[in-house]
Amino acid sequence: MIDDNDWYGPDAATFGDRLAAAREAAGMEQEALARRLGVRLKTLQGWENDLSEPRANRLQMLAGLLGVPMVWLITGEGDGVSAPDAEEPQISPDLDETLLELRALRGEMRATGERLGRLEKKLRKMLKEGA
Repeated sequence: MIDDNDWYGPDAATFGDRLAAAREAAGMEQEALARRLGVRLKTLQGWENDLSEPRANRLQMLAGLLGVPMVWLITGEGDGVSAPDAEEPQISPDLDETLLELRALRGEMRATGERLGRLEKKLRKMLKEGA
C-alpha cells in the first residue's frame, strides 16, 4: 500500500495527480482555475491528465493560486497537500499494486519519450553536419 506520508511523492504520483489534488484541496473547479490562469479548460485538463506540462511562468502562477510550493508540484518533494481522507473507501492491495504499476509505467513512458526526443535531435544534428 502507499505510505500516507508520501501519497503525492515522486514514486507514487505524477505532476497531474499533484495538480488535481492541490486544486481540489483549494476548493477550485477546473473551470475556475483555468480562467484565473488565463488558459483554456482543455489545457488545464491536459496538465491534470499528464498529456502536457505548463511552462515555468504558469507553474509559478499555479503554485501561488493553489498555495503549494512549486517544487512540490513538480517533484512531489516537500510540503504539499495532505493525503486523501481515511474516510475514502479502501482499495484492495491488488488494485493498489496495479495503480502503482500503472503510475510507474507512465513515468517510464515519459522518460522513454524524452530519450527518443534527445536521440532524434542528436540524429538531426548529425545529418545536418554530414550534409
